Amino acid sequence: MIRDEEEQGVWFRRFHPSPDAGAELVCFPHAGGSAAYWFGLSQLLTPHVEVAAVQYPGRQERYREERVGDLHLLAERIAAALPPPGARPRLFLGHSMGASLAYEVAVRLARRTGAGPAALLVSGRPAPSRHRTGADRLRDDRALLAKVRSLGGTGAGMLDDPDLRELVLPVLRSDYGALAAYRPTVASPLSCPVVGLTGEDDTEAAPEEVAAWAAHTSGSFALRSFPGGHFFLTENMAEVADLVTGLAVTARAPRA
Repeated sequence: MIRDEEEQGVWFRRFHPSPDAGAELVCFPHAGGSAAYWFGLSQLLTPHVEVAAVQYPGRQERYREERVGDLHLLAERIAAALPPPGARPRLFLGHSMGASLAYEVAVRLARRTGAGPAALLVSGRPAPSRHRTGADRLRDDRALLAKVRSLGGTGAGMLDDPDLRELVLPVLRSDYGALAAYRPTVASPLSCPVVGLTGEDDTEAAPEEVAAWAAHTSGSFALRSFPGGHFFLTENMAEVADLVTGLAVTARAPRA
């Protein structure tokens, strides 16, 4: 039991622990990102929804650990580290690369236990059926850095500092390499509700590519569009918190 708790502490950051919250939201960061990206959302959702933000190996306090360059292997490890949800519903939210990981973890849990998340929110990511590798970004570090800068986000400014850039580059190479090699699981549609989130000016995931997530669940699907580019979540956290809260309330409601 102690070992399980230690494993959970390695993989998940609970910035605002709320064991009495009515629901739990597991958040998966983008490529090059860390659990800290979800701090603001955690703050907004407390105390009604407890956020467990995934911390991938090889960054922040896990920087000494070997990075995982295979999204399927990473999904396996995250799924194994997740404790049972207990009586409260558990929702997943992933942005960009994190959306693919949230989906792969959900597929694995549904296969093994018959019960994936109560709802899956996929943000800024084409559906598995519209998958693009993005291998062109790996020509060299210059191409990779140019792409990351063009997307913006909270970490883009770090790339202008040579010392910080040298710390961030290995993580970016690993994550984008994993994305280039990734082939989505498409044969096992989910049964939970799926909500696709898209930015009106996001060049990484056009609305029709996000809408295609509807084909990957036998449950309901909804598409929500927000102003902004690829990191539209940052500018619209309050609205996203409201959306998550509504989904959590629905998930808690007794079924007829």
